Amino acid sequence: MEKLLKDILYGVQLINVLGDTNQQIHHLTLDSRDAKEGSLFFAISGAKFDGHDFIPQVIQQGCKFIVAEKETTVPKDVTLIITSNSHKAAGIIANNFYDEPSSKLRLIGTTGTNGKTTTSTLLFNLFTKLGYKVGLLSTVVNKIGDAEIPSTHTTPNPIALNQLLATMVAEGCAYCFMEVSSHAIHQNRIAGLTFAGGVFTNITHDHLDYHVTFKNYLDVKKEFFDGLPKTAFALTNIDDKNGKYMVQNTQAKVATYAMRTPADFKVKVIENQFSGLELNINGKEIWSRLVGDFNAYNLLAAYSVAILLHEDETEVLRVLSSLESVEGRFQYFVAENGVVTIVDYAHTPDALENVLKTIANIRTKNETLFTIVGCGGDRDKTKRPEMAKIACEMSDKVILTSDNPRSEDPNQIIEEMNAGVPGHHFNKTLSIVDRKQAIKTAISMAKKGDIILIAGKGHEKYQEINGVKHDFDDKQIAMDLFQSFNNN
Repeated sequence: MEKLLKDILYGVQLINVLGDTNQQIHHLTLDSRDAKEGSLFFAISGAKFDGHDFIPQVIQQGCKFIVAEKETTVPKDVTLIITSNSHKAAGIIANNFYDEPSSKLRLIGTTGTNGKTTTSTLLFNLFTKLGYKVGLLSTVVNKIGDAEIPSTHTTPNPIALNQLLATMVAEGCAYCFMEVSSHAIHQNRIAGLTFAGGVFTNITHDHLDYHVTFKNYLDVKKEFFDGLPKTAFALTNIDDKNGKYMVQNTQAKVATYAMRTPADFKVKVIENQFSGLELNINGKEIWSRLVGDFNAYNLLAAYSVAILLHEDETEVLRVLSSLESVEGRFQYFVAENGVVTIVDYAHTPDALENVLKTIANIRTKNETLFTIVGCGGDRDKTKRPEMAKIACEMSDKVILTSDNPRSEDPNQIIEEMNAGVPGHHFNKTLSIVDRKQAIKTAISMAKKGDIILIAGKGHEKYQEINGVKHDFDDKQIAMDLFQSFNNN
């Protein structure tokens, strides 16, 4: 693919243009190592590196087209585009370069603290079973129909994002369902995209390491809805106290969903068991294999989007009732010795509380509930004591362990979690740094009918320690450990 530089600058806030724009661009990149002849390089000021420092390097590699936020001395044959925000320019230019792919399918973005992955994946599976070719952009995986593309971020960078969307269009996708993270909104990774709809799930304590205050986090999420066009819909969960705030300035058509509040789309939980949920959705009863109130919300959001996209209600409910749980989201299995093990991605205080509430609603209280939980390194430290406190107050036994410690000392993370353990719960709490050993300990202590919750990593197949990702799958490790116990 190639485009004239002047033709892909449409919509970019230009401060200055130095050089010839009547030249062909073959390639876009944010990574200086990939810049070459025919590339347009975006110099972005990041948290760790400043792309402007690499301008001499990319020129040496043959790159003669650069977007930057500040003027710098370059050779006469290099074209320098000055803009106020290189990241935003990257989104707009990538959209132009790939022929505005988001406007050629119906792109639905889901944002919120919890439920983004499940809602987006349910929608992908629902619309696939309704007969459409569909794309998915999620934390777990990116998909184009049946083809899977591994996911490295909740939302890809704007160039990769538009490239994926262009491939979806070329392969005949009618819809794309996409998780929209607060980082992606704040970093303008979705700049230039045309959304047909937006979904707000909920907002709770998370990412304050990045956003600093909850108000900042809230307002970044709101920016997504502020930017939706009049032709789009904005679906919001008004059981969340910030649900109305999210859509108060949107141009899009607002629709609401809820369990406890009057809304356009309503759900009532009739029965909640390990085998699934019996729900009443807008007066119609369905059975779902998913478990828990939080999944009732996710199913309702998926139903609401389908109805807003004018799908047949009876067919939507029929397909929803057939859908499986999303990987790493309240996935459970029963071992040969009768112990129930649940693996869940819950890595925020609210998500952990929701999972433990779900278990509390199902369990008999005659069994012991073990919760294994950690907190990620290099992330919001304020939630560490809170996570430990919730685990202790809602479980019979708690094992504090490593999550993804990243560059931090896992012992220090666990110590900060321990600060939240109430004094009267000390005797029910263990600290075991090695995550596999923590799982093994719970399994060795559990008896028939007991429940083990392994929280925090869910679908992840790795554990990140000092910048290295080691193979680690909570569910597989637990299953293997149960098998070895059975064989002994």
